[in-house]
Amino acid sequence: MLARDPLPTPVFEVDRLVLDYPTSAGIVRAVDDVSFRVGEGERLVLLGPSGCGKSSILKAVAGFLKPASGVIRARGREVKGPGPDRIVVFQEFDQLLPWKTVRQNVEFPLRMASKLSKAEIRDRSEATLKKVGLERVLDSYPHTLSGGMKQRAAIARALVTDADVLLMDEPFAALDALTRTQLQGELLDLAEELGFTLLFVTHSIEEAILIGTKLHLLSPHPGRTITSLDTHEFSREDVGSARLESLSREVHDLLFSPKAKKEVSEHV
Repeated sequence: MLARDPLPTPVFEVDRLVLDYPTSAGIVRAVDDVSFRVGEGERLVLLGPSGCGKSSILKAVAGFLKPASGVIRARGREVKGPGPDRIVVFQEFDQLLPWKTVRQNVEFPLRMASKLSKAEIRDRSEATLKKVGLERVLDSYPHTLSGGMKQRAAIARALVTDADVLLMDEPFAALDALTRTQLQGELLDLAEELGFTLLFVTHSIEEAILIGTKLHLLSPHPGRTITSLDTHEFSREDVGSARLESLSREVHDLLFSPKAKKEVSEHV
């Protein structure tokens, strides 16, 4: 019998993760026994109702939260804190440094790393800002930008570092519908061009299907795995299509039907 090739080491792996929060009333469990693997260039979306622990999982992968049990690995090594290999883009628009220009905000992580010359930092930052459509506002300050432009700048600052994983916590939730749709498309274009690995959090079922190559569905509090779905065949061309509507209904039923909730509770 021929030996099987071992599975490639994932870019990051969450293995039986449990997250707890201390409160005045005692310890509250936010996430209970969640596991998944994400390979090179995959885009995994965490999807579930409010309070299911999506953002907590993302913060744990980023190294900001310590697991109560279980382990998170990046390139096979246990995550024990934040690192330049995992860059976070949050929903809030105040994530940019207000006293720095757009260019300076994007240059900042490269200057902190101190591995490139000033010319290299400038060239890489300008090239990245051009990719997200901000070449005309390089020397503008954050307070002069629209919400969508601020998010583009935050994405550029994350992408410029060549991090292994881009972590996005509902980055488009506060935007109007047209801007949100536009930025979704731009993110997909960048993902196809650059091939980065993505962990994405959202409440929107349609957004999850369009952005992700995989969905990981979580139950209501505490967050437990319902199932994982492969969605890599869907694209922007499927917006409004019968197949997208059909999968959206299926995902909705898995997340919110009494039967699904009962099955999750019976398997823990």
